[in-house]
Amino acid sequence: MLGRIGTLLARLAEAAGSVVGVRVGTEEPRHTVEWTGNGLQIRHYEPRIAAQTVVSDTEEGARNKGFRRLAGYIFGANHANSKIAMTAPVSQERGERIAMTAPVAQEAGPDGTWVIRFFMPAKWTLDTLPAPNDKDVKLVTVPAQTFAVLRFTGDRGPGAIASRTKELLRLLDDTEFQKAGAPAAWFYDPPWTVPCLRRNEVAVPVTKR
Repeated sequence: MLGRIGTLLARLAEAAGSVVGVRVGTEEPRHTVEWTGNGLQIRHYEPRIAAQTVVSDTEEGARNKGFRRLAGYIFGANHANSKIAMTAPVSQERGERIAMTAPVAQEAGPDGTWVIRFFMPAKWTLDTLPAPNDKDVKLVTVPAQTFAVLRFTGDRGPGAIASRTKELLRLLDDTEFQKAGAPAAWFYDPPWTVPCLRRNEVAVPVTKR
């Protein structure tokens, strides 16, 4: 009983921390920073596994629908019935719990659709992750990629994302790297985080010129 109360209090504290941008123990996909300059970071990401869904809607509508769909998967809508509190990463127990990781990724898909991804903790493989119950949620391997990344806080609506993406591509022009794919937006904090404390990023795959 005391253990359960302690766990609940810890989760409440972590949830409260998320309001002010505290991300205690949140795992991020493995990467190395290859270059920093001109307001940008060049990061190389190893192959990683993601739960992915494709949504046809407005940019914000797709983000909300995709987020709920993917959150359902990590909350227990899967063949192992694994459940987790979304507001904090949870230690892996009984081999079937799925921790929430950051960032949530959004990028434009074909025909006006949007691709939303939750990246899985590094300990999981396609063979060990429980299968989603929702046919619109797929487990995929995202190949290794190198990205130019621009970090920002505050508003993350469509206008802000478009403006920051334009800024990213402008800054990229003054480097030895060039665009090699479609831009994406990455979100590290829940909607209730104070806007000025949010970690948001826009990213684009790159190669050297």
